Amino acid sequence: MLAAAGYQLAVVDRSIDAANQTLAGLVESHKAYLTDITQEAQVSHLFNAVEAELGPVDVLLNFAGVMITPPGGQRPSIVDASLEHWEQTFAVNARGSFLCLREMLRCRQRRPVEHGRIINVSSTAAQIGGYNGSAAYIASKGAILSLTKIAAREAAPMGITVNCIAPGAMDTPMLRAVMPVEADAAYVKNVPLGRVGNAQDVASAALFLASAEAGYITGSCIDVNGGMRMQ
Repeated sequence: MLAAAGYQLAVVDRSIDAANQTLAGLVESHKAYLTDITQEAQVSHLFNAVEAELGPVDVLLNFAGVMITPPGGQRPSIVDASLEHWEQTFAVNARGSFLCLREMLRCRQRRPVEHGRIINVSSTAAQIGGYNGSAAYIASKGAILSLTKIAAREAAPMGITVNCIAPGAMDTPMLRAVMPVEADAAYVKNVPLGRVGNAQDVASAALFLASAEAGYITGSCIDVNGGMRMQ
């Protein structure tokens, strides 16, 4: 959707094959980058490379995320949770988002852009403390809600908006690791719009937040959950 709207993309993944797959079928002006966003030096190198090769970053979308699940997909209770899984989850979901956001702001201090945008991804699970995700996943996504607000305050004088999207259940491999398709019928009974979401639903929200029309929205969270949680 972003490419179709005229954005030039720098797709980042810890697997270069996965990054290239994301770009499959798009024009050659986009580029894939291999980066582990949990590593401070790699994030700094990433932004230097992107800005040297493609130009200043106008829009940062923090979509990297993990949800570590045990075999069978059953959510571990807090008393059974391991510190290792807690640290691994926070490293990607919270630390990685922070490092990318911080580097974006540092770059824009040196080289401002006209319509800067930062878009984070939280989760409905963080808002209600529920679903099949672990405590580590839910807490890490809760951290994104708070990070978005403080970043929005600090980025505002630079003309940069900072918002987040909180998806509900989306038909992705991450969801299917904890919720098989057979469980959809029971789940959607609590969703007013009567279906599981999809990647296009989230992409549409991201495209709007990236647009000039969203220029007076900052520090906000767009709920993309079919009405399961209404605020």
